Amino acid sequence: MIELIDHLGTDLTVVNAARVSMDKVSDVLDDRDIKLIQYLAKYNHWTPFSQPQIQLRIKMPIFVARQWFKSTAGLTRNEVSRRYVDTDPEFFVPELWRNRPDGSIKQGSGSILGDSDQVDVSKVYREFLAGAIDVYRGLVKRGIAPEQARMILPQSMMTEFIETGSLAAYARMFKLRIDGHAQKEIQEYAGMLDGVVSELFPVSWAALIK
Repeated sequence: MIELIDHLGTDLTVVNAARVSMDKVSDVLDDRDIKLIQYLAKYNHWTPFSQPQIQLRIKMPIFVARQWFKSTAGLTRNEVSRRYVDTDPEFFVPELWRNRPDGSIKQGSGSILGDSDQVDVSKVYREFLAGAIDVYRGLVKRGIAPEQARMILPQSMMTEFIETGSLAAYARMFKLRIDGHAQKEIQEYAGMLDGVVSELFPVSWAALIK
């Protein structure tokens, strides 16, 4: 889940941030402004794109969030902490399981598992999740501090955070995470990001991710 909370600016914000160097501003986006945005993006004049800001509420599995958090420049985050929260966690369950890639490749995925293997692996996975949540509940019930009880919870647990970043920062992140070499799950979140930001800054976003 990627949900828009708030944002600052429009495509015109980018234009006026660039034109202020010549002590000029635009009131309405026109063809000249669109060409300027495309020029700025093409030649990596990134500072005007750092002026617009976007605030999102994001929910994703921890193993995806830890990749997402590798992008830091121009972004700030506050995450739900299970030091304070001890309600039952939610877990990510993949629709399909994938094989390890062939050859010497050390990361990524190969082909989709066959139907019978899908059923078997899903059964093992769900049984593990049920066991993990039972142990977690037991620890909490015994009065164990949530900051310790959380150690039993797997990386597939869902986490939530509020994130604020510039348009430039999100464009850099998107291009990294939509790449075919990125993990499939994070590519899906990059697609969600595209859906949100492209509506807010259609001209600038198209130029940045081209």
